[in-house]
Amino acid sequence: MKQKFLGVLIIMALVTTCLTTGLILDFIFFYPLFMSFIWIIGGVYFYFHWERQSPGAEQAPLLKTYPFISILIPCFNESRNVVETIEAASRQNWPHFEIIAINDGSKDNTGVILDQLAEQYPNLRVIHFAQNQGKAMALRMAALVAKGEFFVSVDGDALLHPNATAYLIKPMLENPRVGAVTGNPRIRTRATLLGKIQVGEFSSIIGLIKRAQRVYGHIFTISGVIAAFRRSALHNCGYWDVNMITEDIDISWQLQLRHWQIQYEPCAITWILMPETLKGLWQQRLRWAQGGAEVYFKSLTMIWHWSDRRMWMLVLDFCLGTTWACAYMLSIMLWIVGKFMILPTDLFVPTIWPPAFWGLALASVSLLQFIVAMLIERRYDRKLLRSVGWTIWYPFIFWALSLFTTIVGLPKAFFTSSKKRALWVSPDRGFR
Repeated sequence: MKQKFLGVLIIMALVTTCLTTGLILDFIFFYPLFMSFIWIIGGVYFYFHWERQSPGAEQAPLLKTYPFISILIPCFNESRNVVETIEAASRQNWPHFEIIAINDGSKDNTGVILDQLAEQYPNLRVIHFAQNQGKAMALRMAALVAKGEFFVSVDGDALLHPNATAYLIKPMLENPRVGAVTGNPRIRTRATLLGKIQVGEFSSIIGLIKRAQRVYGHIFTISGVIAAFRRSALHNCGYWDVNMITEDIDISWQLQLRHWQIQYEPCAITWILMPETLKGLWQQRLRWAQGGAEVYFKSLTMIWHWSDRRMWMLVLDFCLGTTWACAYMLSIMLWIVGKFMILPTDLFVPTIWPPAFWGLALASVSLLQFIVAMLIERRYDRKLLRSVGWTIWYPFIFWALSLFTTIVGLPKAFFTSSKKRALWVSPDRGFR
């Protein structure tokens, strides 16, 4: 609990500093502008330094060795998707591997389907949980029975590209300090406005940020839907924490706190389903916001050694992003109150909209970020540029969503017991 109070105090101090110095509006307007430049510069450097030389996702990399690996697929109520997922996993361009599917107490006929698939695919093994234990526990159990030294983890609704495994394992074979590799999820639900906007988001926001974070130091989180791990690295950090609502963020921080590297491999592609309703999107992003805050609280007292200095940027990034959300919400409240009563000069907020010039600058840089990211990502998705026009809605929908989920997620993380088992529910899979 002490680290939770410390974490909240740090964010409150940052918000109070912005408020008392009259910088609150400047911070709200300029922080996204500054971060856009940071992501663009880092993403472009990553592309020219590493990515441009790769043969691309359609051509598998040549490796010196091909060790036996284990593909882990946790499933909960995936009867509609698991057949496609197992079929895609079985088509990997890799000589020796096993597939371990975990039926985490599904309430539909996922278990029956998996048993039928096990008769069809000799390298498929199925684990059944009588009750829902959560994704982290499913992965822990699969890791314990897996035969491989390297694991590829993929969600029960995702379709692995045939060359994805080779690209995920390659960095760990080349560098013994690489403990995990995160892949490149591509969205296949594009029937609605929310789906189309998320296509742009995953390339221009998530993909570009992961590239930049890899350049600047550490990665905030692997993609839980597609990642690879070294068994010894997982053992070193105690595997996935069953009490964390976002086990992917937690395992990323725990690995890096023990000085294991995490690399981003854009050629490791998997096709995923995403929410296309406001309710489903809200639940997903609130879980992300709460999970990020839980990891922040958990790790805050562990990072103040000089040897962990590269983790400080992740903490600073989280604190500034949360401060931005809190400051923006506070400015909205002060703006509303100022309509009905006279406030001190330091607390008076004349407008919640950026001035015309800076608003145009922010919109222009945001568009530039989308274009740069899509030019990089189009080699993996030829239809990607069709989504450029839809990205103009991103600030209106997803910035507002990020604002409110952060405001709600932070107190949820604060009051959630660190010993409460994190279970999962069936998410919105979009319209196909």
